[in-house]
Amino acid sequence: MTVGGERRAPGAATRPSYAQATRALLRERLLDAADDLLASRDWATVTMADIARGAGVSRQTLYNEFGSRQEFGRAYVLREADRFLSAAERAIAGHPSEPEAAVAAAFEGFLSTAMDNPLVRAIVTGDPGGGLLALVTTDGASVLGPVTDRLAACFGATWPDLPYEQAHVAADCAVRLAVSHALSPTQPAELTARSVAALLGSYLEQAVAPDAMPTGRRLAAHGT
Repeated sequence: MTVGGERRAPGAATRPSYAQATRALLRERLLDAADDLLASRDWATVTMADIARGAGVSRQTLYNEFGSRQEFGRAYVLREADRFLSAAERAIAGHPSEPEAAVAAAFEGFLSTAMDNPLVRAIVTGDPGGGLLALVTTDGASVLGPVTDRLAACFGATWPDLPYEQAHVAADCAVRLAVSHALSPTQPAELTARSVAALLGSYLEQAVAPDAMPTGRRLAAHGT
């Protein structure tokens, strides 16, 4: 197969164009600038001009890429969510035969990392009215929806016998609990992870292999 004069093997991955690679690099540079600013400032005080200046580009370039401060904030939250999810996926993949251990590892890793994350810190310490908090709570559909779908897909890939509905329920609960505990921690990450894993792990185990549960637990799970 020949593409643009270059012969490629069938099924070979298509490389991003120069323009696509340049744009991706620009977006990362701009989002990294927000990271740097949030290390010492509240999101409410960070302007688009500050972000552009920190990235070494014009404010118009920033607006051309993201459109508005709100859209920039959404992209920033999604970028951080992607990083958290990648780590959670690796943790879950490390325990394919133990749903409870998988959830515990993913949750503890997330909570431990969130403590030092600029986004989480910005929300916890100074975001009222700033907009970032709304993106993971009251106005969170555009962020939490994709995050939940991706985690549900991870559950499904790890446990192929897990019905989609149950995978999505477990993912939705995990995401909401993760946000809640990250923004308002009440105990060490390890203890929170164990508590959440005991609940969701049991649910996943029952959904994956209900016939493997002792009779008493099966009856209790079905409310009989």
